[in-house]
Amino acid sequence: MMFEGEPEAWLGIDLGTQSVRALLVTADGTVLGAGTAPLTNHRDGVRHEQDPGEWWEAVCSASGSALAGQRSSPVRIGGLAVCGTSGTVLLTDAEGRPLTRGLMYDDGRAVAEAARVGMQTSWALPKALWLLDTNGPGRVTHQPDVITAKLTGGTVPTDSSHALKTGYDAEREVWPPQLAHLGEVLPEVVRPGTRLGEVCRAAAEATGIPAGTPVVAGMTDGCAAQIASGALRFGAWNSVLGTTLVLKGASAIPVRDDAGVVYNHRAPDGSWLPGGASSVGAGALPPAADPAELDSQAAAYEPSGVLTYPLASSGGERFPFFAPEATAFTLGKPVSEADRWAAVLQGVAFTERLCLDYLHHLGAPIDGPLTFTGGAARSAYWNQLRADILGRPARVPEQIEPALGMAVLAAYGTGTGARTLPEVADRMVRIRTVLEPRASHMARFTEPYARLVDELETRGWLPTPLATHTRTRLNQDTIDS
Repeated sequence: MMFEGEPEAWLGIDLGTQSVRALLVTADGTVLGAGTAPLTNHRDGVRHEQDPGEWWEAVCSASGSALAGQRSSPVRIGGLAVCGTSGTVLLTDAEGRPLTRGLMYDDGRAVAEAARVGMQTSWALPKALWLLDTNGPGRVTHQPDVITAKLTGGTVPTDSSHALKTGYDAEREVWPPQLAHLGEVLPEVVRPGTRLGEVCRAAAEATGIPAGTPVVAGMTDGCAAQIASGALRFGAWNSVLGTTLVLKGASAIPVRDDAGVVYNHRAPDGSWLPGGASSVGAGALPPAADPAELDSQAAAYEPSGVLTYPLASSGGERFPFFAPEATAFTLGKPVSEADRWAAVLQGVAFTERLCLDYLHHLGAPIDGPLTFTGGAARSAYWNQLRADILGRPARVPEQIEPALGMAVLAAYGTGTGARTLPEVADRMVRIRTVLEPRASHMARFTEPYARLVDELETRGWLPTPLATHTRTRLNQDTIDS
């Protein structure tokens, strides 16, 4: 890896829900180019699909835009990595060509299959079984594998991060015996950061990425955002707030959770990235012509006159508790559009706090720095509100894109091994803002947070041991303040 001398940069590609994003980034975190291309979502009730062919078309467009500026001032592209939405799966043939549409991360049709394997319907294995039962033989393939196969010109192993929700045993680093009957239907698995191959000539012509560029195994979008946040040292956490909310941390050992709400990705160096994905998020916000204006008006409603549990989908809740029957609710009637807006902003932050309380309940290390990423981190007001409700400082990086995390991973994976992933991230991730919680504002949200905990417990969704632990922490914070 060259951090001095010949100009060098790495390409990160993020296959998101709404678009594909590509970033070209140098070793010191300078973004040399960026590109975005939209994606079409096909929704029908609990079904959510995308066309894999559109993924490739969008990658070609986004990559071409990111690299366009390098024609006049070329740099050497040291490598690339691709992330995708966690749990998105499809079937392909032996050459990696798609046989089905991609069943997205929140597709909820595989109810019977999920019950059979004891997993959430949103996980990849139930959906893969549904696809096999419905369509017949095929190779189980994760979203980024379609792109890396096109880039390298042939099928490649999947990464253990995307394979986790397909039932891969990340501790033993094998497919478990109970999946042996699937045989060659399941792909070979490697750790993130493993070199998969090089960009072939056909892919180079389609994308603008130079032929011979190393392709490195990526991670899920949540892990990619965590890398982009620099939250890789033990005890650090990244809160990714977009359509939904994902919390990812770093730990020397796995965080055990009998309820299966928190899962553990294997980091490239063999350590652990525990976390969970909630169904609340910015997707619950009402349509708004001017979100920034509503943010400014929401400051007059701290706290809001109503209490909202802002689920962004109809598939129940996954974290900080598992309740497929959970639904969004609002207690009270907002007095204005701004009050309604404020209630959603606060409700997401309350759930974020409950997620951290649950992690503390499990014994996870949460005493390190907290970083905000995801699309919602563009809202300065919401960032400060979240810091106030969480009662802890938070950092906001300059770049909040998972694509940056993939550029960092590509730099790590194509290096000499002289630097660890946290060390590479320290050089490539730039922190823009550090937020401090305001004590006077923190106190405003103690009572509504306690009411939300009570309501969730009363409805039978929040387990009593967690509710009790949360109240104990809340009381202790009140005494300390």
